Amino acid sequence: MLATETIHTLSLHACAEGDILPLAFLPATAAPSPYPAHGAAVRPLPDGNRDWRIGTCLFDASGTARLKVVGRVLLPHTALASEGPHAQACPLLEALTPLEAGTRTFAARREHWALAWITLSDKGAAGLRADESGPLMASETRAKLPLCHEQGFMIPDDPQALRSLVMELALGQGYDLILTSGGTGLAPRDTTPEALLPLFDRRLPGFEQAMMQTSLAKTPTAAISRAVAGTLDRTIVITLPGSRKAVSENLAAVLPALGHALEKLHGDPSDCGK
Repeated sequence: MLATETIHTLSLHACAEGDILPLAFLPATAAPSPYPAHGAAVRPLPDGNRDWRIGTCLFDASGTARLKVVGRVLLPHTALASEGPHAQACPLLEALTPLEAGTRTFAARREHWALAWITLSDKGAAGLRADESGPLMASETRAKLPLCHEQGFMIPDDPQALRSLVMELALGQGYDLILTSGGTGLAPRDTTPEALLPLFDRRLPGFEQAMMQTSLAKTPTAAISRAVAGTLDRTIVITLPGSRKAVSENLAAVLPALGHALEKLHGDPSDCGK
């Protein structure tokens, strides 16, 4: 993966390993905030949408990763003890080791890829069915791609909910790869392609054809699958059927090309033939 490194000086709140706190610009003249937050020593804040994509780690002078970006949150000025009226979009930092309070300098860089997987299931979202395909998407991807972060989501078969979540994960948090499971067939609630096709910057017909070809070799009913794949900014989005068997078969068809596809999407200038 193409990795860039930036240097930042931060004022840290004391944290135990696993604690998650936002990184915010805290004015020195402001009253103490009732909500703990790490502070950025200089403006502007790191851009959680672009430069600090999900999975970015902060390394200390010894080269040890001490903090990792695991999301983002909008904090109102009241939570930040700020005198201004504006909310801030703040990266959420997870402490990878215990941290003492104080100001120190970190090198921020991201290595490997961030995966989000989404299971679409009305029954699953209602707690009436265990998610089997979601963890499978994660484990099979992890076996083929080096990952710096992964997170799963369970939502109903609701096109608006899916569309909103994918846009936030891709454009807001900066996941590299989003896999969905479910909603690609012909049932009345199968609306995954309709939800996501309008978002794509570019379709990936080769991925779609590879999944169809592999599935048809297993069963003729695969012909009714409407699975789609495409890019949204620097994120690849792939929709998969809902069953464990179909998830495994379809992923096997595209995983060999995914690493190269992600590299090219992120600006790798090397020749594809090499």
